[in-house]
Amino acid sequence: MRGFPKTEAFIVCVSMQIISPSEYDGLSPSEAIALQQHLRSLVKIQPLQQKIRAIGGADISFNKYSNTVYAGIITLSYPELKPLDKITVKTSVDFPYIPGLLAFREIPALLKAWDKLDNKPDLLVLDGQGIAHTRRIGIASHFGVLTNTPSIGCAKSRLVGKFEMPDNISLASSAMFHKDEEIGAALRTKKNCKPIFVSPGHLIDVPHSLDIIKNCVGKYRVPAPTRLAHLLVNQARTQE
Repeated sequence: MRGFPKTEAFIVCVSMQIISPSEYDGLSPSEAIALQQHLRSLVKIQPLQQKIRAIGGADISFNKYSNTVYAGIITLSYPELKPLDKITVKTSVDFPYIPGLLAFREIPALLKAWDKLDNKPDLLVLDGQGIAHTRRIGIASHFGVLTNTPSIGCAKSRLVGKFEMPDNISLASSAMFHKDEEIGAALRTKKNCKPIFVSPGHLIDVPHSLDIIKNCVGKYRVPAPTRLAHLLVNQARTQE
């Protein structure tokens, strides 16, 4: 395949069938893994090729014991981190929660939000993993490939990989490895706080991902793009 439109209508062939993100709910776990293996071959980990003037944050909020999901994306100026645009959508999801297959629950809703966002960012930070994933295709990599957008995974917990605990000072970091491959970094955003885990998603590499996330750290443990996206979707859910 040569390229993909920046739209939710992206399709890919899995097991001789054409699969759109809108059809993810009907996939079996084995079919989802087959799709991940295909998408993995399309991920590009490389130095960032463009200037970032706007950065986005994306997150999901679920009603407990419900298939209702609220997805949101916020766009901020970079490096000033001033709000430029935001959007939330409400939808439903039936794909079960399976470790390593988080993207299949969240990406269809996030793509609906992305399609409705007027001011799309130059780079998107997602609350989850990039290549710091068993199959190197976490939600940030998955989303980046589908939209052909530079993306970074910024997670509050580690999925795979080994690392040395960063020094107990703000912005200290240490490389994270899995099967002798560097897949990201542990970053201590605040003194006396647990580190977060940064990994490139698509069209960016580890050093550039780490630099950008460091520039987004304020007085909170979670960097501004995903922290504000988290507040956005929680507000949409609780208001309703």
